[in-house]
Amino acid sequence: PTSGSSSSLGPGPVSERSGKIFDRHPEVEVWAAGGVVHRPGDNGVEILLVHRPDHRDWSLPKGTLDDGETLKDAALREVEEETGLVCELGKRLGVVRYVDARGREKGVSYWLMTATSGSFRPNKEVDAVEWLCLDEARRRCTYAHDAEFLGKPVRRHLTT
Repeated sequence: PTSGSSSSLGPGPVSERSGKIFDRHPEVEVWAAGGVVHRPGDNGVEILLVHRPDHRDWSLPKGTLDDGETLKDAALREVEEETGLVCELGKRLGVVRYVDARGREKGVSYWLMTATSGSFRPNKEVDAVEWLCLDEARRRCTYAHDAEFLGKPVRRHLTT
């Protein structure tokens, strides 16, 4: 795992954050981080999606930052907590922005990831995971912003 830079501070008020990503998105009230975990499959690259029963959704693994946590560290921690997989951080893919269920502007910074160890066990947040080809993963995503992100922004970084 790669440690993050000190410029990517945790979830405090916007005024307490510094760094390029925060400066580029001053409208974001809540920051989260996650991963596009991928592996080779029989028909090309497969992407890991998680099912969250409390939200009744299929999405990419992600979660909000803990106090003082970097985006990179939060991404690795959240993916491991939700999927049981310890991952290696790859290329930063970008930020997905949307309005969350509480009406707040949310920004999620994603990285490509590959699993190095671990296995899934149902937990309090996630009851199932599925490895799907990219097109099927896009169809399975509950939210349009996830499906759109798995289009060109992610596709261009994956090789089969």
